[in-house]
Amino acid sequence: MITEVIVGILAFLGTLFVLFAAVGMIRMPDTYLRISVTTKAATLGIGLLLLAAAIHSYDIAITAKVLVIILFILLTAPVSAHLIGRTSYFSGVKLWKDSVMDDLEGKYNSSTNTLNSGEQEEEIKNKPEN
Repeated sequence: MITEVIVGILAFLGTLFVLFAAVGMIRMPDTYLRISVTTKAATLGIGLLLLAAAIHSYDIAITAKVLVIILFILLTAPVSAHLIGRTSYFSGVKLWKDSVMDDLEGKYNSSTNTLNSGEQEEEIKNKPEN
């Protein structure tokens, strides 16, 4: 009985977070905020749904597989979101018009496709000439 309640709560919360991710895809004004919402909410939602399935199964083999899948999602979702955001920025996708700050402004060299951090620029400026 208690197991069914726990599974129900985890499944409900997982579904709720997946719903939040879907609503966030519609409501967020630009690509970067959409990536943020889907990465966080969908990853948590899928993790909770898988955890509910693992508890419901009563099988150690299925539970182990589900835990590996959850670990895989937790490791790959942030990396893929970062790469999608970086590619979007470098290909010229504009930020939302009300964005307060662009951390990469002036640090991306489009001719060489490289990023320069502020520290590197300061070191170059302050480097003594031989």
